[in-house]
Amino acid sequence: MALQLHHHAHTRAANVVWMLEELGVDYELVPVDVRGGAHKSEAFRALNPMGKLPTLVDGDTVITESAAIALHLADRYGLGTLAPALDDPARATYYRWILYSPSVIEPGCYAHTAKWDYQPGSAGWGTYEAMLDTLEAAIGAGPWLLGDRFTMADVVFGGTVAYMLQFGMLDARPAFTAYVERLDGRPARRKAREINEASLAQ
Repeated sequence: MALQLHHHAHTRAANVVWMLEELGVDYELVPVDVRGGAHKSEAFRALNPMGKLPTLVDGDTVITESAAIALHLADRYGLGTLAPALDDPARATYYRWILYSPSVIEPGCYAHTAKWDYQPGSAGWGTYEAMLDTLEAAIGAGPWLLGDRFTMADVVFGGTVAYMLQFGMLDARPAFTAYVERLDGRPARRKAREINEASLAQ
């Protein structure tokens, strides 16, 4: 059974298209009319009680949350390539940056942009400046988060960095913009962008 991605290009499902293209697996896009509220329907919430995208169906398995989808896909279809092998010490760094995106980058950028009143010592993302420095250190000399090895961590982390830069929620440090330029050069990312744009045109 082909993978089914419940999809709308103006959601995080757009980045999952990139994941699937990097893996080169067969998949089906299942359009979800988010403007019409289809993601809040009883039928959809039976798949994902949050009523959100992305939602991926892999046979009898339903996976939600972008980072969880990335980990599942890479382990099942890209172990040893897009995901370090289970006994590879690099797997720790790989986990770190995949999970850093939803738990630190996203809330940290939203907090900074919306000028939330919070205590940095109590928030998982700390200060905005510390987060920026951490991002820059993670990218390092590159080209990828694991040096010369491109992995699913770059899709999740890099996709988040690219999104935040696009909407001015992340300072455009040279290390960030150069990293996103490298990501934009990947054929799978370009193909995913074409697919997402075509879905909007429909």
